[in-house]
Amino acid sequence: MTNSTTKPDSLQPAAEKAVDLFDNWFDPIETEVRGRARQFIEELIRGELDEALARPRYGRSKTAADEERAGVVGHRHGSRKRSLTGTFGPVEIEVPRARLNAPEGKTAEWKSQALRAYQRRTLAADALIASTYLAGTNTRRVRRALAALFGGTVGKDTVSRTWRKVKGDWDAWNTRSLAEDPIVRLILDGTVVRVRLDRKATSISLLVVLGVRADGQKVLLAIKSMGGESAEAWRTVLDDLIRRGLQRPEFLIVDGASGLDKAIAAVWDGVPVQRCTVHKHRNLFAHAPERLHDEITADYNDMIYATTPEEIEVRRKAFIRKWRLKHRAVADSLEEAGDRLFTFARLPPSQWRSLRTTNAIERLHEEFKRRIKTQTVLPSADTAAMMFWALLASGQINMRKVDGWQTLSTKPIVQPIDLAA
Repeated sequence: MTNSTTKPDSLQPAAEKAVDLFDNWFDPIETEVRGRARQFIEELIRGELDEALARPRYGRSKTAADEERAGVVGHRHGSRKRSLTGTFGPVEIEVPRARLNAPEGKTAEWKSQALRAYQRRTLAADALIASTYLAGTNTRRVRRALAALFGGTVGKDTVSRTWRKVKGDWDAWNTRSLAEDPIVRLILDGTVVRVRLDRKATSISLLVVLGVRADGQKVLLAIKSMGGESAEAWRTVLDDLIRRGLQRPEFLIVDGASGLDKAIAAVWDGVPVQRCTVHKHRNLFAHAPERLHDEITADYNDMIYATTPEEIEVRRKAFIRKWRLKHRAVADSLEEAGDRLFTFARLPPSQWRSLRTTNAIERLHEEFKRRIKTQTVLPSADTAAMMFWALLASGQINMRKVDGWQTLSTKPIVQPIDLAA
């Protein structure tokens, strides 16, 4: 015997009453605010037109002399509908029209300054869209993320157009003068990102330069998309900074790339250079089997984080002697860095933490890659550099002052580290 199982009829009404998530999130405050947004915008534009015509709607001056003194310059002629999307959502508004008197008896169409021609979104709405994109959401997902706010009026094309508006500020930032910026220190490093070139995913380098002002505040000076980290690529970046007025820095912190070293020697020979201790730590690992990594780390940190130049010198000699016998490639790698691995010891200990590494830029690299991981491949090299800059310009990433900024005016002393082992 076969049994037929069906849902009870009593369950059907309950299913029919089911609603999608968020459908029942009615907010009377939001509804009232959005309802009055149209009235407020229309009153704002009508007030602007009243001021331009020097009289209210249906208002007339008593005499021609009154009109001349009041500066009456035109007349109204109806209105037209416009759609506008703001943080209050999409609204349909009535925009008044008028003709203004022009020379030789001609007239010209009046244009509102509050609502520009062809404007479809408020600046606050554009800023919200751009910020959502910068927060790590790709163009398609922005539409879904902001659907409740904008009522589905924002698509991926809108996000792309909004993002292109940022380019004007980006171009101005790239050409600004640096002559009046009191930069005393530079931190230089690069990172690799994937972009689309000729319809193919290609790896490029973003070369980043951070400056430290005399008051200790870090500031982004340059971000350039280049084919790699060669001497020629870095020289292009440094030459551009000098051309825009950057003064000779007092101290440099680098990642140890040979191309950057050659570029610095060509433009700022003699400036004290600190090689990033974190990068060198990774280099040591490349010269030893994994089973020795913990021991290398313990000896290396014991040397790098010593509290005085004298202790650093003693522990460096001990490191070299030990690893020459145990695994010579590790000792050779440390000696390759020379005295530039310990340049930080020439300045007051209060600054050492911010002097040892390029971590200030590494943190920016991590934040940048965290935000672009949803896109995998960026549309272009220019977009990659502009997004990196926009994260800082928009305030989504803030940089604090360097450690020991109170003693930045102190000049480096003579090299105290004896490299003899």
